[in-house]
Amino acid sequence: MRATALKAMPGKAASLVRRRILVGALLTLLLLSAMMALRTWRENPLRGLPYRDSFAAGKAEEWRAFGGTWELVDGAMRNDSDERGAKLLSGSPWWHNYSIEADIYLLGNSGDAGLTIRSGDEEEGVNAYRGYYAGVRITDNSLVLGRADHGWMEVAHPSRIPEGIRPFQWYHLKLLAYDCQIVAAFGPRGQPARTALGITDDNCVRFGRVGLRSYSSGGIWRNVVIRPTTHQDLVAIQASAGGRDSSLRSALPETPDSIEPRPALNPQQQASIARAETQSIASLRLTSFAKPASATVRGVVVLTTPRLYVQDSSGGVYIPKYKGPLLKVGDEVEAAGEAHAGDFSSTIDDATVQVLWARTPMPPVSVTASQASTGKYDATFIEVRGVLTGKDHGPGNTLILDLDQGPQSFRAILNPGRSDYLFDRLKIGSILRLRGICVVDAALTHNLTPFVLLLRSNEDLDVIAGPPWWSTGHIVAIVVAVILLAFVAVVLYHRIENWRLRAILDERSCLAHEMHDTLAQSFAGIGFQLQAIRNGLPGGMPALQQQIELASDLVRHSHEEARRSIATLRIETLQSEDIVAALEASALRMIGGSTVHVICETDGNARPIPLRTRDTLYRIGQEAVANAVRHANPTQVILRLRYNKNSVCLYIEDDGPGFVPGSSVGFGIRGMRRRAQSVSATFQLESQPGTGTRIRVEAPLPPRMTFTSWPRLFWKYMMEYWWNARATRAANSHPYRG
Repeated sequence: MRATALKAMPGKAASLVRRRILVGALLTLLLLSAMMALRTWRENPLRGLPYRDSFAAGKAEEWRAFGGTWELVDGAMRNDSDERGAKLLSGSPWWHNYSIEADIYLLGNSGDAGLTIRSGDEEEGVNAYRGYYAGVRITDNSLVLGRADHGWMEVAHPSRIPEGIRPFQWYHLKLLAYDCQIVAAFGPRGQPARTALGITDDNCVRFGRVGLRSYSSGGIWRNVVIRPTTHQDLVAIQASAGGRDSSLRSALPETPDSIEPRPALNPQQQASIARAETQSIASLRLTSFAKPASATVRGVVVLTTPRLYVQDSSGGVYIPKYKGPLLKVGDEVEAAGEAHAGDFSSTIDDATVQVLWARTPMPPVSVTASQASTGKYDATFIEVRGVLTGKDHGPGNTLILDLDQGPQSFRAILNPGRSDYLFDRLKIGSILRLRGICVVDAALTHNLTPFVLLLRSNEDLDVIAGPPWWSTGHIVAIVVAVILLAFVAVVLYHRIENWRLRAILDERSCLAHEMHDTLAQSFAGIGFQLQAIRNGLPGGMPALQQQIELASDLVRHSHEEARRSIATLRIETLQSEDIVAALEASALRMIGGSTVHVICETDGNARPIPLRTRDTLYRIGQEAVANAVRHANPTQVILRLRYNKNSVCLYIEDDGPGFVPGSSVGFGIRGMRRRAQSVSATFQLESQPGTGTRIRVEAPLPPRMTFTSWPRLFWKYMMEYWWNARATRAANSHPYRG
């Protein structure tokens, strides 16, 4: 019979498994489709095109620098450094056929500046990338085009520009890539291109980003525009300036290093400079405080904005206003003007600055914050470390960083522009390495810190280490996460328990239906057959009729017991949360129209009762009512359910004759006590002859879930699970276990 009832379960389980497999397959298919769509969108060669820079609006967060001192100045991107191979890159690595054009302004008398296309695998250093570069080289007045692959291959014959290339003038450069053809066009800004140069690279780089690049010369870029291109665009740019197609050399050819730089000054100017009497910057400290003195110094530019600082081997000097050309970091200059001695460094007012030649930017002096606070390194390019303690925007949208190194505090100031994205990227508590000009000036320190560090660009700031992981915020986040996970575990535990009990009840329901369809129907059939035999017996056979009557009574009694067992197994009576109502309905079915009066009561604030506890209380109450009706012949039965703070009590009372509990304990009472123990409930039976019988069952309820109580409940459940698992392992490992 039980086996027959379980036959239906595999079909349901198989259907559930098939449904779960189908849902899992659909979810997997949706996930794969989403991943493929994301990859297609990410690798789309037209994503982000066309593009126009936002330099005029002071935004350049999408650009990443590799060397140089890239900053936004007056709505244009500027690199003041003479570093060889300084790059600023942006765009998608999946761009394919496109062009980039920009206005370019050279800041030096040697080297070149231009644009890169299809760039990838970038690093700091000369030609440390893979892609194509086109630029204007002031050294030999040529438009240069070539391919870099951590080396340099240049067009065999660069296109010479007859009118020459002059620094401090605006030019327009366009670089186009279509399949394996790369074309560059060059001309004065605002005029049609006059010179073009192209290459066909059979083993070309097909995808990559764009970039701005300079070699041994600073520059300014603006109006950067990137567009997708077609073959018609390629033909048009080749025809616009009569460009020719060349091939790449197979070996590394001459690079700009092998070309002699054109002297910045003529021989007469160089001779006059050699005869000029200059003095060291440190000697300016000997100037009288009362009367400024004329002075001429020679040094290297270490900062151009927001202040001009020049430094030699003895120290640095601040030049507020000067007459002369635009300067870039690394230029060796001669400055002549009135020297004023300050507390720690000097200032040259009304200076005339003349560029002598371009040099490699001066390396910083590595010092501690305590050394810098003494003023010894005022107006000097230094490197210092510190822990970020605060960040804010200052006047003119500058970025102000508050730092500590041990007991010493100081500030760093970064010009607006590309520093905007640093505001979100820098985390409080990070360890930073900074390179900048140490300034001990109350106009900048505001007497809050002993010195301020003026950074030239974002590349002068390196994050050595992020903030400590074990911060207060992270600890709080961990605690909250653990609390949430534990809460989810408790909820899942209760949910799983309910699912398990629901499965048990479903199985019991199946068994009840099978018993009704088999055992109960068989009893009914046997009773009908015995009744037919009794009706067909001839008279004069009292012994046989008595045996048939006895058999009929046994069948009738067995049929009633079977119906009672079926009613006990069925779960329809437990669909409601109201146990008293279910017990009342069961009692009314038992008394069947007799004079027994059933009284039902409920006390306290009703609370949800776990399914297992609810089922146990119902079965105990059902058994107690059945015993009272069968054995006590009462006139009334009282059913009372009382809700306490952490428990629920069920009382069943009758006014029958009662009995002595210790005299005899039947199977029904033992079954009720065992049921109560299964849910950790207490079972009490009180009865005396002539006073009726009173049964009390008190079952614990889960405490109300609160923010402060659920950790204790979770710990209790975990300990119970651990002890149960330990007891199970011990029982399984016992040598005499059955």
